[in-house]
Amino acid sequence: MGEEDYYLELCERPVQFEKANPVNCVFFDEANKQVFAVRSGGATGVVVKGPDDRNPISFRMNDKGEVKCIKFSLENKILAVQRTSKTVDFCNFIPDNSQPEYTQECKTKNANILGFCWTSSTEIVFITDQGIEFYQVLPEKRSLKLLKSHNINVNWYMYCPESAVILLSTTVLENILQPFYFRAGTMSKLPKFEIELPAAPKSTKLSLSERDIAMATIYGQLYVLFLRHHSRTSNSTGAEVVLYHLPREGACKKMHILKLNRTGKFALNVVDNLVVVHHQDTETSVIFDIKLRGEFDGSVTFHHPVLPARSIQPYQIPVAGPAAVTNQSPVPCKLYSSAWIVFQPDIIISASQGYLWNLQVKLQPIVNLLPDKGRLMDFLLQRKECKMVILSVCSQMLSESDRATLPVIATVFDKLNHEYKKYLDAEQSYMAVEAGQSRSNPPLKRPVRTQAVVDQSDMYTHVLSAFTENKDTPHKFVVAVLMEYIRSLNQVQIPVQHYLHELVIKTLVQHSLFYMLHQFLQYHVLSDSKPLACLLLSLESFYPPAHQLSLDMLKRLSTANDEIVEVLLSKHQVLAALRFIRGIGGHDNISARKFLDAAKQTEDNMLFYTIFRFFEQRNQRLRGSPNFTPGEHCDEHVAFFKQVFGDQALMRPTTF
Repeated sequence: MGEEDYYLELCERPVQFEKANPVNCVFFDEANKQVFAVRSGGATGVVVKGPDDRNPISFRMNDKGEVKCIKFSLENKILAVQRTSKTVDFCNFIPDNSQPEYTQECKTKNANILGFCWTSSTEIVFITDQGIEFYQVLPEKRSLKLLKSHNINVNWYMYCPESAVILLSTTVLENILQPFYFRAGTMSKLPKFEIELPAAPKSTKLSLSERDIAMATIYGQLYVLFLRHHSRTSNSTGAEVVLYHLPREGACKKMHILKLNRTGKFALNVVDNLVVVHHQDTETSVIFDIKLRGEFDGSVTFHHPVLPARSIQPYQIPVAGPAAVTNQSPVPCKLYSSAWIVFQPDIIISASQGYLWNLQVKLQPIVNLLPDKGRLMDFLLQRKECKMVILSVCSQMLSESDRATLPVIATVFDKLNHEYKKYLDAEQSYMAVEAGQSRSNPPLKRPVRTQAVVDQSDMYTHVLSAFTENKDTPHKFVVAVLMEYIRSLNQVQIPVQHYLHELVIKTLVQHSLFYMLHQFLQYHVLSDSKPLACLLLSLESFYPPAHQLSLDMLKRLSTANDEIVEVLLSKHQVLAALRFIRGIGGHDNISARKFLDAAKQTEDNMLFYTIFRFFEQRNQRLRGSPNFTPGEHCDEHVAFFKQVFGDQALMRPTTF
């Protein structure tokens, strides 16, 4: 399988740590995404590494028994270590400086601490088998203060640091889940909910396993993911992932079911808002996107994998260290190993090999695996790094080898412009609030321009200009595609930039499709604009009616005529500028020098002669003499005229 077939990969630079062995215990903290390697209970050293940490944190601790759990508070200010089922030890962390420890025992009698979670840099939650205890740590006093507690029988717990929600499993079947939400010193109890277990014969005791539950934020919403293994009956359809939406307010609701159509051992990750399901038996993974249209049965939406199952891209473990011989080749990594441990959202750890990877989605291979261009666009527009892939899809669908039909191209353009318009509207609302023209409650945040916003300049630069320059593409198809894009922009009321109209006109002129150009202008398919009018003026030599079309357009625009003259002169369209100014009757008041300067810059002597003669005739008509007055500052142009054409070419005053 070529590299272009794998749509999942492990990150290039994993976090490397000392492999787990009898002397070295490895712990992972989901909140800080840190790996702790604890040697001999910390006596011979603790090394802490995270994905973004340039320098690992190293320190020693006194060996006070086996470490059950170890985590830093957010910002690495306080270290918490659990060694017994009753207490947690704390230490204010100052690198290279040993600090005395202080201890907190759980308040509930006869309770055992299952674990703890930091919810801020000074707030911590103990989860015991009899409830939950929320403390504030006072580092200066080296003590803790109980803020709130709640008694409930707990089988196991799960923490989602991104949303600061702890989920407790309760009851005998373990399938009643009680969420708690933490924020700035407060603990809120959210409504509990039940996870529906699959039907099973009475003889088998089913209960909800912690292994089959995950919590993750998908598209900004918190979901509880339940991996439901169906019993292997003849009518079994395989396992499925059930997504329960857990809102801040209101009841938890079953929303989506992801159909896996297979059974066995699975693991879940969430990457770029996609649910990734790894299947150990086949050593493949599939991805689901809950934003794509699924089958709705009135209460839940059923989804199938977006793409065929594929393995994660093969990964080579680099040979590191001074002992590595230069010719030693990298070792292939065993993917889908039973030693892998998966954490949310996108982390895979191999403790036996000493690696922590982030799982990543590769978008380019998906382009060829998803033939339906409309669905492909829906998928790509939701991804973080999508812009260049989207533009490459647009180029590809216009290319000779992979050309799409016009309805498909129109669908793609409409999807892009829908997203573009959404951003423009949000930006406009924000600007109105900023300027004090409207009020917003709550205050509007400035809209973030994501990569899904593909604007006209992106399309022009990366797709359309190269497409129109391709000589092998039939010109009718080129015009049809350009007009389709303009139609799509007009449909969502996005003002079309003049350079797109210019592209249409240049294509029409290139292929002498003047009748079509005339119709487009007559029926206002191409919107009036100053640059467009100037372009038409410059086309007069190819298509004489263009002059009148442009004058009509300028009159409709009622634009400042001086500006139009300036634009034409800057494009060296000196005659067109002169004809335009004569057309509106302003030729008696214009500066001769400005036009002569522009004519001289073109290095076209005959053009200079024509312009010079025009102004001589104007002088004769207005003042009775063809000569320029000193105030017109045209001496250098008179000298240039004499030098090129001789004194005799100067116009003589006519006498009556």
